[in-house]
Amino acid sequence: MQTEVHVARHDPVGRISPNVYGQLSEHLGRCVYGGIWVGEDDGVPTENGIRMDTVELLRDLNTPVLRWPGGCFADDYHWTDGLGPREERPRRRNMWWTQGRDNLPEESNAFGTEEFMDFCEMLGTEPYLAVNVGAGDPDEAVDWAEYCNYDGDTEITRLRAKNGSEEPHNVTYWGVGNENWGCGGRFSPEQYAEQFRRYANYLRGFDRVMADESLELVACGHITDSWNRRFLEHLAECVSFGQGTVYNLLDHLSVHRYHHSGSDTEFTDDQYYRLLARARQVGEDIDRAAEALQLFAPGTDIGIIVDEWGVWHPEAVFDNGLEQENTVRDALSAASVLDDLNKRADVVSMANIAQTVNVLQCLVQTNEDSAWPTPTYRVFDLYKQHMGATALRTVVDTEVRAVKSIGNEFNADSEHEVPLVTASASEQDGQVYVTLSNLHRDDAREITVTVESDGVTIEDAQALFGGLPADLYSTETNAERFTPEEIEAENHGDGTVVVDAPAGSTLGLSVQV
Repeated sequence: MQTEVHVARHDPVGRISPNVYGQLSEHLGRCVYGGIWVGEDDGVPTENGIRMDTVELLRDLNTPVLRWPGGCFADDYHWTDGLGPREERPRRRNMWWTQGRDNLPEESNAFGTEEFMDFCEMLGTEPYLAVNVGAGDPDEAVDWAEYCNYDGDTEITRLRAKNGSEEPHNVTYWGVGNENWGCGGRFSPEQYAEQFRRYANYLRGFDRVMADESLELVACGHITDSWNRRFLEHLAECVSFGQGTVYNLLDHLSVHRYHHSGSDTEFTDDQYYRLLARARQVGEDIDRAAEALQLFAPGTDIGIIVDEWGVWHPEAVFDNGLEQENTVRDALSAASVLDDLNKRADVVSMANIAQTVNVLQCLVQTNEDSAWPTPTYRVFDLYKQHMGATALRTVVDTEVRAVKSIGNEFNADSEHEVPLVTASASEQDGQVYVTLSNLHRDDAREITVTVESDGVTIEDAQALFGGLPADLYSTETNAERFTPEEIEAENHGDGTVVVDAPAGSTLGLSVQV
C-alpha cells in the first residue's frame, strides 16, 4: 500500500518553538518524590537530593521547558512552605493526590522552589511556574515573582539569598492558575476573567517596575469554544489602564487534552484506532482556541499552549499515583500529536506532556535503583531535531480509518477519520527533517516523500517500533527494545525519497537540500 507525503519547502508555517517539546512535573504519585527527588540517603547517585539517572535521561532530550508544581496541586500550594532548612519545613496536605513511595496524601515540602530551580539548571531547561489562584491571592503570586526575578535588596530577595541563591532565577513563564474551571476553583469563565485580571495586573506591574518586562503570563483556557469565548469577552470588560488593550495582560492561552480507549495494555482494533482519533483532537482544540483569539483579540500575538496532554488510561487512578503501562500504541499517539503541533507552529508557543516521570504518559520510569526511557521518550528523542527549525507545509495522501463516534466524543460528528500515515517536516541550515508514522496496526506502507528540491542527499533514516506489537510496554529489562534502527531509503534523484514503513512504526528522515 502506497502513501505520498509532499513537503512544501517554499511554504513555511513558522518556527517550531523548542518549548513544544516541554513537560509537566507535578507533586503527584512518584513523579517528584521517587522519580526526581530521593534525598541524600538512597540507592542511586544524587546531587542535592535529585536523581542523576533521571537527569541524564532528560538531558539527552534537550528538555526545553518544565512546568511545576502542577496541575491541580498548584492551586493549593503555598510556595513559602518549600523554603528554608528541610527539617523545619511544614508538612502539609496534598488534597488532590497521593504521592511518594508511601502513597500518602501529604506534602513534605522537601522539594521546593530552590530544588526545582536546581533541577532545571541541571537539565538546562526553562522553568514554568503555576501560581495559586484557587486558594491563593495576587500578593502571594507577586511575592513569588519577586523572589525569583528581582535583583534588588528587599526582605524577599534577602530570603532568596539566605536560601542559597544570591542571583535571581529569571523565570519567564508564569501560569495564572491551573484548570480554574475545575480543580483550580470551579470558576465560571466570567469569574476566572475577574481573577486573571487581578493577578495579571499586579504581576505586570511588578515586571514593569522591578524586573525587565520579560514575564510571559499564561491564562487558563478550555477545550470548549464557549468557555474560551466567554472568558475572552469578559476579560475586556474593565476600565482601560495604561497603553494597549486588556489583552496585553496575557501572552498565552492554555488548553488541556487527555485521551484513552480500552485499557493500557489490552485493547481491540477499534480501541486502538479510537485512541488515535482522540489524540487528533489536540490539533482541533488548538484551531478552535486560535479562532477565539482571532475573534476577540485580532492583531495580537497571543500563543496557544497545550500545557497538559497525553494518554490517561483507566488504570491510572488516585490510589496508584496515576501510574499506567506505557506502550507502543501510546508512543504512536504521541508522534501523531507532535506532528499536529509542528504543523501549527505559527500559533503553538508551548506544549507540556503529562508527565515527566512515572505518572501517566511519562517519558522516564524509575524504581528504587534505576531509571529507563519509555517508548514515548524514544519518540521525543527522534523528534528533537525539529526544535527551533522552520515548519514546512506538509500534505499527506493516504488512506483513512473511520471511527464511529460514541455519544458526542467528536463534537457531535458521527465519526472521525484517522489518517493511516501522519507526518510533519521542518528545515534548518539546509537540512529538511521529516517525521512520519505508519499508524496501521497490521500493514506495512511504502511511503514516497517528495521535497521541493531538484535533488536531495539522504543523511539519515531511522525507524522506531518496527516489528513490535502495539501493546508492548517498557520495563527495566526491555527498554532497549524500543531504540531506533537504521532503515534503507531509496533516493530517486529528483527530490523524492521512498521508504518502507513497518506496521505501527515512527520514522525520522533527514535530507540535505
